[in-house]
Amino acid sequence: MKTAVIAGATGLIGKQLLEMLLVSARYAKVVALTRSPLTSHHPKLRNIITPFSDLERSIKGLHSDDVFCCLGTTMAKAGSKEKFYEVDFQYPLNLASATLQGGAKQYLLVSALGADTRASIYYNRVKGEVEKAISETGFETVHIFRPSLLLGPRAEKRPGEDAARALYTLFGFAIPMKYKAISSEKVASSMMDAAARNMKGVFIHESRDMQN
Repeated sequence: MKTAVIAGATGLIGKQLLEMLLVSARYAKVVALTRSPLTSHHPKLRNIITPFSDLERSIKGLHSDDVFCCLGTTMAKAGSKEKFYEVDFQYPLNLASATLQGGAKQYLLVSALGADTRASIYYNRVKGEVEKAISETGFETVHIFRPSLLLGPRAEKRPGEDAARALYTLFGFAIPMKYKAISSEKVASSMMDAAARNMKGVFIHESRDMQN
């Protein structure tokens, strides 16, 4: 029986992934790293409240096997390129460094469609850079997930995404599978499936693959 660590458990994918981890027979313990206390309770759940800038101190000595990173923000919400970089690059890297010290073997990262270190769009370039950095940290296994536009119950309103969802609803039949909107539940399920395969290496899961 293994221990899972999840960061980003209050987000769209993270909430559903946390529920799946808690009912999975694969994990005896699930450690959720959050900035504020979770409202959910479960015998397997341990909630560690921590600023993500100080993860190494907060989880020093914590043993883990599989690490699920669902951290991420938007340029609009972050307010600056520097803050966006901190959340989407530095925090996932801090998590990788801290959990490696605790014996973790697998790291599963939520990235984004179009992630590329050479991208002209800053958002996509940072996503590509964090993929590369995590892949080189020393985990036995790294799974990278690149979902398209996410569908699911968000706590916050994002007008741009709401408009895009409306277009997908009307014209989804004409959109190539690679770019089709995907439910957050499918992404979470894909992460669970990948973790259970016990493969070694770096694996990239495109949005079209997760649709199945």
